[in-house]
Amino acid sequence: MKKSKLIFGISILVIGFTSCKDEKTDQAEKTVETYVVYVDSVDTISPEEAKTNWAVIETNYQARNAAAQEALADLKDKEVAQAKIDASNAKYEALKAKLEAANQAAVSPKQQLRNTLFGEGKIGDDMSFSWVNKDNLLTTFKTFTETVQNNKDAYTREDWDEIKLLYEALGTRKNTVEKEGLSSSDNNEIAGIKIKFAPMLKVNRMGAKAEENAAAKE
Repeated sequence: MKKSKLIFGISILVIGFTSCKDEKTDQAEKTVETYVVYVDSVDTISPEEAKTNWAVIETNYQARNAAAQEALADLKDKEVAQAKIDASNAKYEALKAKLEAANQAAVSPKQQLRNTLFGEGKIGDDMSFSWVNKDNLLTTFKTFTETVQNNKDAYTREDWDEIKLLYEALGTRKNTVEKEGLSSSDNNEIAGIKIKFAPMLKVNRMGAKAEENAAAKE
């Protein structure tokens, strides 16, 4: 009798373990499938809707992608599931690249330059630099001047004209920030940056203008 109870108990445990394992496998398959369906759904929405809701789309994508990758541990046929995930990853990245290209094309060359130099959407038509303060002024100067230096060979005459305007506007903002408690060390370092940058700006702007004039005569 005791032996029968023992066998019966072991059978229940085995069944329970198998059932639990099957549930984990089923849930893992659903998680992977949910990720695949999500990416497919993103691929069907309009570019306008995607642009408006991109932050939410990206957050949901990252969460579902992470869940799908984690679910692989509970699957028997991991290679098939991984192939599905990889295909959806590629589809999403292609969609993302397409939307970014479309957004970039919709932005004027002037705004593209501003975004490159200071960050997406930070500089508007007023060029007030209101977001620049005593704590980030030095970093802003460094990023701006280093980016210009690194890309100077790619700029057109119009770009150099815009860079000059931005440089002067940033300098105006510096005058305001100085009164708000800019440290002496930051002020001195910015002065050193300006001493090196101003001649480089002048020379390259004049050179670009000369090249443009020469091309116009041909």
